[in-house]
Amino acid sequence: MKPQRVVVGLSGGVDSAVSAWLLKQQGHEVVGIFMKNWEDDDDSEYCSSRQDFLDAASVADVIGIEIEHVNFAAEYKDRVFAEFLREYQAGRTPNPDVLCNAEIKFKAFLDHAMRLGAEKIATGHYARVRERGGRVELLKGLDPLKDQSYFLHRLNQAQLRQTLFPVGELPKTEVRRIAEDIGLPNAKKKDSTGICFIGERPFREFLNRYLSHQPGPILDDRGRKLGEHLGLSFYTLGQRQGLGIGGVKDKKAPRGGGDHAPWFVARKDMARNALIVVQGHDHPWLQYRWLEAGDTSWVAGAAPAAGAIGSKARYRQADAPCVLGPDAGATFRLAFPEQAQWAVTPGQSAVLYDGEVCLGGGIITQAG
Repeated sequence: MKPQRVVVGLSGGVDSAVSAWLLKQQGHEVVGIFMKNWEDDDDSEYCSSRQDFLDAASVADVIGIEIEHVNFAAEYKDRVFAEFLREYQAGRTPNPDVLCNAEIKFKAFLDHAMRLGAEKIATGHYARVRERGGRVELLKGLDPLKDQSYFLHRLNQAQLRQTLFPVGELPKTEVRRIAEDIGLPNAKKKDSTGICFIGERPFREFLNRYLSHQPGPILDDRGRKLGEHLGLSFYTLGQRQGLGIGGVKDKKAPRGGGDHAPWFVARKDMARNALIVVQGHDHPWLQYRWLEAGDTSWVAGAAPAAGAIGSKARYRQADAPCVLGPDAGATFRLAFPEQAQWAVTPGQSAVLYDGEVCLGGGIITQAG
């Protein structure tokens, strides 16, 4: 690739730092941008944007590139966070990282970079792009443990044509090694795992500030009341921890029996404001043979043909064999004839794959 002006999103983390260094080594004119996207309680112990910027600036100094601090907080709150809250209030469980990538990192940031004269942008995501047959394909990152194509499935042809993923070809261990070898100050900085741009706050405490909530009954699959929930928005399907009913079991149940199995959230009854829980990971109410999704986005610009395909209904799972129903477009239906899927959750993304190629996906609306 001929040298180009590339604007890199420097988050303060090691992946984007090594991305910038790799591009500089390849001869590109590299400029760093640090995106500030959250301002509420930004001086708290959980939001580390100030430290992240210091880390990003230190990286830019070591690599020898300019860095600009850009505030997208208004865009984030309007395009991402408002939708995030609407989904939780409706009883669904959204994935803010998916929307954040589509609306901030590859829209607001991309537009800003183009105004700076960028020919390409780059991020530290573990994914790849490939041109084939006049179209750009989104591919999984080569490190299967770090692949982030799931979070990028809403990107379109125009966005992908202008994007580079320098670490997508590398395993994470190699990225860490490079960072240490070139003396990056954040070489051993731990990966962030919190909500996109909001950080690693106690989640229930964080949501409590923004959502109205009403306590209600926790019921089992036989309708027995086991306790009280704090508000349906605070729970997600498949959740095991934090239910407050860990010791509830039939008094006469023998030790080692099924009645001593852990409890999982299986359903939310919005009409009754009831949280329905079941015992055992393999309970039938946690097994799903189909799902439907809407608000779709297709990488190629059109839906794939009906038939056998792979999919992920949540990020940390292997591709599940499934069958895509006919007339996929604005909505689609997936069937899982080989193996039921566990705790399929409305609000999460169902992402489709053809081997290593990410085809796009949609937001899960219902499952059964």
